[in-house]
Order: sequence, then C-alpha cells, then structure tokens
Amino acid sequence: MNHVDPQPDDDPSQRRDWVTRRAKALSLLTLDTASWCAGFLVASWARYEFGITPRQCALALGAAVVCAVIHAALEQVRFTARGRHPVGSVGEARDLGGTVVLAAAVALAALLPMAERPVPASVPILGAAVALLLMGAGRVTYRWRRDRDARPARSADRTLIYGVDAASERLVRVLLGDPTSGYLPVGLLDDDPERQGLRVAGLRVLGGREQLIQAVRATRAGTVIFSINGSDAELMRDVRSRTLQAGAAFKVLPPVRELLDRPVTAHAVRDLQLTDLLGRAQRVAELPVERNGLAGRRVLVTGAGGSIGSELCRQIARCDPGELMMLDRDESALHALQMSLHGRALLDGPELILADLRDADGIARIIAERRPDIVFHAAALKHLTLLQRHPGEAVKTNVQGTLNVLEACRDVAEFVNISTDKAANPISVLGYSKRITERLTAHYAERYGGAFLSVRFGNVLSSRGSVLTAFQAQVRAGLPITVTHPDVTRYFMTVQEAVHLVLQAAVVGRGGEALVLDMGEPVRIAEVAQRLAAEAAQPPEIVYTGLRPGEKLHEDLFGVDEIDSRPLHPLISHVRVPALDPAELAGLDPYGDPDELVKRLAACCDDRLVRVDDTARLSTLPSPR
Repeated sequence: MNHVDPQPDDDPSQRRDWVTRRAKALSLLTLDTASWCAGFLVASWARYEFGITPRQCALALGAAVVCAVIHAALEQVRFTARGRHPVGSVGEARDLGGTVVLAAAVALAALLPMAERPVPASVPILGAAVALLLMGAGRVTYRWRRDRDARPARSADRTLIYGVDAASERLVRVLLGDPTSGYLPVGLLDDDPERQGLRVAGLRVLGGREQLIQAVRATRAGTVIFSINGSDAELMRDVRSRTLQAGAAFKVLPPVRELLDRPVTAHAVRDLQLTDLLGRAQRVAELPVERNGLAGRRVLVTGAGGSIGSELCRQIARCDPGELMMLDRDESALHALQMSLHGRALLDGPELILADLRDADGIARIIAERRPDIVFHAAALKHLTLLQRHPGEAVKTNVQGTLNVLEACRDVAEFVNISTDKAANPISVLGYSKRITERLTAHYAERYGGAFLSVRFGNVLSSRGSVLTAFQAQVRAGLPITVTHPDVTRYFMTVQEAVHLVLQAAVVGRGGEALVLDMGEPVRIAEVAQRLAAEAAQPPEIVYTGLRPGEKLHEDLFGVDEIDSRPLHPLISHVRVPALDPAELAGLDPYGDPDELVKRLAACCDDRLVRVDDTARLSTLPSPR
C-alpha cells in the first residue's frame, strides 16, 4: 500500500531516514492487513449469529487477505498518481475511505457471480466498515502520540491567546507542534459570544477580555498573545492593561499583512510596538503578485536606500521582476539594503547604482544604458525645517533632480513619483518642491504619453527622521518629549502601507494623476507623545515648543481645487494635476536670494500665477539633459 523508496546512498543520515520510512510503511501495511482480517472475522461472526466454524474463519481470513492486497495495490496507484498525505491528516482519511470502499466493491463484484461463495456477500460490506474504523483509530493514535511528543517542554511559558482567527489558529497549532517554541498554549480568549466554549486544536475559549484576569489565574498563564487581524488600538490597549493587571506578559502576533512572506511561527510573536497603539487600521488592500504588473519587468528605484525606497525594493524583489535596479547616492544605505535583501553586502552586483540625481548627464546615461520599464522615484530631501532654511537644496534635489530623471525617462512606460500630503495647499519649501514635482510629472505624462503619475501620502511611521523615531530617541536619552503644539495633528501610515499604495499606483494609476490614500482620521501628536511617555519606565515630561515656519496645525490631503474621486478603489482617490512646463521653472535660482526663491517656489505651485511669457527676465537653471 505504500510506495517503495529508492535505495539510499552511503550517507549514514540518509540511510537512517530510509530505514525510518520503510519501518513506517511496513507498520501501516501491517495495520491495514490486520484491520481487514479483523473486519472480515467480525462480519462473518455476526453473519453466522456469533457461531463460526474454523473453516468459515479460514475462508474469511483468506478473503480479507485478498482485500488487503487489492487495498495495497490501489494505495500504490494513488500514491504514484497523486502523492500521499501526512499520516492521520484529513486528506489521508479521505483517500483511505475511498480506497477501502473501492477494495470492498471489487471483492463484492467478484463474489456475487459465484454459485458457491467462500464468504457471504454481506461480509465485504460490513467487514470494510469495521476495517476502516480500525485503520482510522490506528492512525489517530499515531498522530496523537506524535503531537504529544512534539509539544513544548513543561518549562515553556504557559500562554493564553486572545483572539480566534485564521492566524491565531495557525499559531496555536504551530506552538503545540514546536518543542522549542518557548510558549505552551493553555487556552483561548475572544469577546465574540458565538465562540464561547469553542475548541481549537484541543484548547477551549475560556471567555472574553472581561474574564482575562480569571483565565490567567486559573491556567497559571505567564503570557497573553494578542492576535486579532485589523483590530483597533483601543481594544489592544484594553487587553494589554488587563494582562498587566493580571501579572502576565503581553505579546503581539503581527497582522497577516506582515506575515505574507514567511510562515506563522513562534518567532513571529513579538513585544508590543507603539505603532500597534496609534489607533488606526491598515487601509491598503494586499496586492497579489500576478496583478501588480512587475513580474518579468525591469524596475528602477531611485532613493533606494531610504525608508520608502528600501521597503519598495524588498517588496518588488518578491514580485519576480526581470531586473531590480537600486539607485542612491548614499553608499552606506546601499550596503544596508543589499544586506537586508540577500543576507550579504559585497557591493559587487550590477543591481546597485551609486549616482546623484543632480548629475543630469550621469542620470541620463544610466537610464539609457539600463533601460528600465518602470521607475519608482523615491529620492528626495524631506526634512521640512532644514529645507525651510535651505530652499536652494530643495530646488537642486527635489525639483531639478526630479526633472533630470523625468527628462531621461522618455522611453520608460511607467513613472511613479513619491510625493507627500504637504504638497496639498503647500505653505512650506518641502510642500512647494513636492507639488512642483507632481506638476512636472503630469507634464511629462502629456509629453511622453506614458503612465507618469504621483503618489501622495502622510507621515511614515518609524521612517528615518519621523516624529515617532524622534520621540523614541528622546525617551531613550532621558530627555523631555518635544511637541510643537497641543492640537497639532498628522496623518500616519506604516511603511508597508506606503509601499502597497505605491505598488497600487503602478496598477490603477493613470497618467497625470496624483493618487491619495484614505488614511483614516488624523492622529493628535500630543496623544502619541503621551502614549509613548506612558510606556517608559520613567515617564518623561512633554514640552510644547510652538509651530515652526512652514508647519501647519492640520495637514491637508487635497488642494482647494481638487476633487476626491475614487473610480477604481474605495480607498484611493484620483486627483488630476495641472501640468507644469519646465520652462516655467526659469526663476528658480538655487544660488540666489532665499526669500525670493521661496516666493518663486510658491508661484510655481499655482498654474494661475505663473505664465511662460513672464519668465524671460528671470535667471535659468542649467538645462536638463
């Protein structure tokens, strides 16, 4: 009934594995043969009203052996054609039932035409049922003993899991089957009344969060793992508070979106992060690889070493592109990126490109030689206060650098410009420069006819220089947390969300548009600071410093003339962006008077304020190549 493994080679470990497989196969063959014999004997005994002669017993055993041979032959054919399932699994039970029924049918078909039957015609039917029951019982016993032996050691931390969903069910089974996990699940918790008393992998749902403290004490649990995909932060905070009150440790199983590229394991369980408590759910739908249009195509990412650029590269690398090219001017950032992608960083691969966007000739040469199909433009200067003091740098990198890339992309099919919510109704140098890049991208969409578009989103959590990163650094250093204003709000998204939006843009975006993510409600920065302070061993003071030049109290997602239209995705708005001819940038002299430069940047953001015919008197930037 089981296949014959090929002979092992001289490797001792392979020989041991071969012996183990053969022993398992022979054990199952013995079990199945014994089950058929027992089944036919019981069926014959019942048929003859519990009085069976030695001859009838011998005939029954002979017929049982014939069925066992048929069964083994059918199993071998099935394995050769379709493979086999793990012993004791649902798949094996289904195949086993089919094989037993088919073997009994063959035996019955052979008996019916006979004038002198060795066994009554009812024996194969009843005998097959008894045999199937015995075969199943043997396999269930084997599976139970194997699972028992694989359970975590008694020294493992007794653990309750809050939330019953697909991920938590997988986690329970993984932890129960991993003797090295360090967590021993002893129960489940869930607020859904329909799940009370439910059992998952032998563990019972002991109640909801109201019963958490009692459940911890009753099971002697030392840890509670929170596992509800897409749950709100208020629920997580409440469960955490009750867990700490019960004297247990609080852990988190990341949402499914963070586990797409790896299986659920004990290592996926982590400590709580502040990003888990910010009070907003993930908004971007996951993109299957077959839909994102990247497979087999040549992709270039500028600013590849940055927070967004590096995550873009990691996500794109999983989509099987024809070639992934990563461009940055920071060699250390490229080193770290290669290490995160490949586990090594020899800096010797052609995928790494060290270049500066300000070098128009160099950028044009690179794009002409590498011929990308898609360009994700993530390179930019992004610190608002610094750019407010040095507007010329914003012009040279954000504006002129983007223009250099756009000019070189005449043969590129798709161009995605990474923008920011500060480009909507801009009042800062950063906002002005990014709004200009949106308008330049729209111009080149008209000029080249390709899918040239922009993606606009808010603050990216835990990116380099983000407010959350700054707060955490202040807490670690024992310094007060500095907040600009008690009422200031910002839109937040995780880096995974940001990248998913950018990948969505490559699918649903149309030339000349800016895509804007529905990021939910804005978050009060003061509340973020308060939550972070509450997590600290010594809660720091929160100091309000006042808004800085160029900062808004509340960010906008749409400009005054922009309409929120969502034709293709319920969470993504498509905004038409007025084109800006590069000739209208003639007045942006990065080396001139900073105040005058800021005025010209503001003027270039509004297509009603600048006309080509009034630029002849103004100094010009070097022409892009």
